[in-house]
Amino acid sequence: MTLKATPLNSAHRSLGAKMVDFGGWDMPVNYGSQIEEHNAVRTDAGMFDVSHMCVVDLKGANVRAFLRGLLANNVDKLQVPGKALYSCMLNPEGGVIDDLIVYYFSEDWFRLVVNAGTAEKDVAWISQQNEATGSGVTVTQRRDPSEENRDPIALVAVQGPNARVKVWQVLPETQAASEALKPFNVVIVPGTAFGEAMVARTGYTGEDGFEIGVPASQVEALWNALKDAGVKPAGLGARDTLRLEAGMNLYGQDMDDNINPLDAGLGWTIDLVSERDFIGKAALQAKGQQANFVGLILREKGGILRAHQKVVAASGNAGEITSGTFSPSMQQAIALARVPLDVAVGDTVHVEIRDKKLAASVVKLPFVRNGKVLAV
Repeated sequence: MTLKATPLNSAHRSLGAKMVDFGGWDMPVNYGSQIEEHNAVRTDAGMFDVSHMCVVDLKGANVRAFLRGLLANNVDKLQVPGKALYSCMLNPEGGVIDDLIVYYFSEDWFRLVVNAGTAEKDVAWISQQNEATGSGVTVTQRRDPSEENRDPIALVAVQGPNARVKVWQVLPETQAASEALKPFNVVIVPGTAFGEAMVARTGYTGEDGFEIGVPASQVEALWNALKDAGVKPAGLGARDTLRLEAGMNLYGQDMDDNINPLDAGLGWTIDLVSERDFIGKAALQAKGQQANFVGLILREKGGILRAHQKVVAASGNAGEITSGTFSPSMQQAIALARVPLDVAVGDTVHVEIRDKKLAASVVKLPFVRNGKVLAV
């Protein structure tokens, strides 16, 4: 199978990146030291190629009404242009088709950024629901070249305590518009040295920073300028340890089409209060929450916490780890886990690692946020 490549593929290879197959995409896992890349984001600034993710523009007079029914979170929270919202898109059984960010630009223009591996499925689902509801919304994916999309949007995430200042060094035209941006807000700035730029104060690391969208034809020049400004390139390895420390879910690992979002710690993204109906609402109301989603810290030596390891509660009831790693910031083995409802923060559970049952503490997420260790 031929792997897909982002517009930054040659830039990664020129930096000596170790490339891997990530859901059919040829992506950098690291550029030498994953730990150095992780620490750069926690202490200074690092950047990630996220151009494999897909921008989808939804336009039309009925786009808000359409999204009210499509998404589990309520887009009526978005009343000021430039606001953003994190949401799940569910199937009728309440499973997670994808988790995404929706940006509000105007009453006839909302923008979604969806995950790489689910993009084709997502666009097909959105188009199917658009047709079924007769909403008349124009659905345009902005990742892959097409007749409607001759210059795709490429995405770079710049994250860390010094990320915004370094972005402004490279994109000074964006500073006035983005300096006062609060988290989960976005601006579009035309006429930068790298073309029209979407600058969103969002991210997937637990640190401050921007996710930037520019024309794909300009993204390598932007990447190189950011590197020259001292922003360290970082790969998928550091991205995973950073997001896990931040307690952030990974689609396909912590939730998927068969997982109720209430069982994936995503209840805060589900609007079950308003009278608004949405796809999957009835199933969520019927099923309710079946499990708790928690953080674990391994308290005994002898292993690393990994996905699919069995977690046994004091009651004898069992759950499993969904994501696990060794935390560079904490120097401890940590994990996200779906556990029985009788497991609570402060409890001790045991994780089956090979032929051992090792004790782990149940902690409140996140583990690390804005460079500070919160879970002990």
